[in-house]
Amino acid sequence: MAVTRFGLQIPRFTYPGVPDAELFERIAAIATTAEESGGFDSVWVMDHFYQLPGLGTEDEPMFEAYSLLSALAARTSRVRLGTMVTGVTYRNPALLAKTVTTLDVISAGRAILGIGAAWNESEHRGYGFEFPSTRERMDRLEEALRICRAMFTEDTPSFSGKYYQINEAFNVPRPVTPGGPPVMIGGSGEKRTLRLVAEYGDASNIFGDLATVRHKLDVLERHCADVGRDPAEITKTKLCTMVIAPTAAEADRKVEQIRAATGFPEEQVRAMLVAGSPDQVLEQVQAHVDAGLDGLLFNMMDAHEVDNVRLAAETLARFSF
Repeated sequence: MAVTRFGLQIPRFTYPGVPDAELFERIAAIATTAEESGGFDSVWVMDHFYQLPGLGTEDEPMFEAYSLLSALAARTSRVRLGTMVTGVTYRNPALLAKTVTTLDVISAGRAILGIGAAWNESEHRGYGFEFPSTRERMDRLEEALRICRAMFTEDTPSFSGKYYQINEAFNVPRPVTPGGPPVMIGGSGEKRTLRLVAEYGDASNIFGDLATVRHKLDVLERHCADVGRDPAEITKTKLCTMVIAPTAAEADRKVEQIRAATGFPEEQVRAMLVAGSPDQVLEQVQAHVDAGLDGLLFNMMDAHEVDNVRLAAETLARFSF
């Protein structure tokens, strides 16, 4: 069964007219609308401490991801909950496994562990985290994946790696999800990341246009063959930004606002989007599925206006895989 088909990522917490003290209630409204309207089966937040380039300025509000997901677990009952994704350098992997297990228990088995090699040097400097080389971060990611899997499945696991060690570690209460929360590995590097997906991942989130998606899926399939794994066991998704409106003309106006804010050419902006009227959005979703994806994750820059989330969810509920 797919880890997720359609997920909503909440990418920013800067909402016009909403003071900091009321931010969580608006975020909870976004999540519950996504759940109640039927089309989304997962809700995601970024695990970052600074806002990302292209989404806002670094000093915009950002919530600690797992505290926020735990609070959303208490407000929802159906959608899965995960980070898109946790940088391996941000948390000791045993503690990360404990944290995600706790979310799994709180949510009655709805947690997803989203994890990647980390990339944002600015927030590493700001928070005093080490920012090692790409090679070392990838090595750390592999050790973390092994530790998390062991913490999910073994009673008292031990592990001795170059960067991380655990010694007969307890992780009680145990995960509610059999075998532990599914592991989503973010990124699409062909030599290391997709190889780690083949070896350790339950889901893979990749990036790029449809031609790139097809190529990355071919690479993943080859890695699966090398390690003796059926690629159908891995849920393949792509993170997009959705711009949806009742009519194509209204959606075009939203796209123009994004183009003006980013300064990118319209063609480049549209390449990053799934955009249009509900019927147009469904056509673009079908094209992604035809390219070999099992589902899509969506940013929505206007999700704080929950009617937009409702329209997106109701539209996606019409799609049949």
